[in-house]
Amino acid sequence: MADTELAQLQRTIKRQWSRVPSQKARPYVNAFFAAVRTGTKITAKVVGNHGTYTVSMQLDTHSLTSACSCYIGKHGHCHHCEALAITFLREPGVFKVVTPQSVKSVQSLPDVAGYLQHRTLDALLKELKTHGITQTAFAESIGMNTQHLSAIKVSELRNRSFHALGATKLACLWALEHLGKTKRA
Repeated sequence: MADTELAQLQRTIKRQWSRVPSQKARPYVNAFFAAVRTGTKITAKVVGNHGTYTVSMQLDTHSLTSACSCYIGKHGHCHHCEALAITFLREPGVFKVVTPQSVKSVQSLPDVAGYLQHRTLDALLKELKTHGITQTAFAESIGMNTQHLSAIKVSELRNRSFHALGATKLACLWALEHLGKTKRA
């Protein structure tokens, strides 16, 4: 069976990234670990000059976005992102393919972590919006400042850890589950 998401991601990366690494990217090509592909998103870690960085690329309906947790990679134009693109094009098989769990498969606490790991806060907030709950209303309902919620969302997209990310995603999941039960009743 053909993997159309893999093919789409490869085509887009080939169009946007050179296949020849720059001097700065060369040491990082094929140096990634914890490499995962979920649909049209790849994520991996690499040891850099100032610690371990999380690097990602995601193909959305509109464009390819990339991000790195290094100090220059917030918009995805660093040499770590370049190296991730080249590594993926050369060796897509080293990226473990993960299929996200459905919310119905969440039966225990470890399942919650597995489910939320592959859902961004932005995706959860968009899902809340389909139920008529805006970001502002959600933030206020959990006692959070809307700017703080936006900062958490952006930090996740840039592969930076934010101490309130897990709790905020869990609150979104609770609200979505509660809404679903209310609508079924």
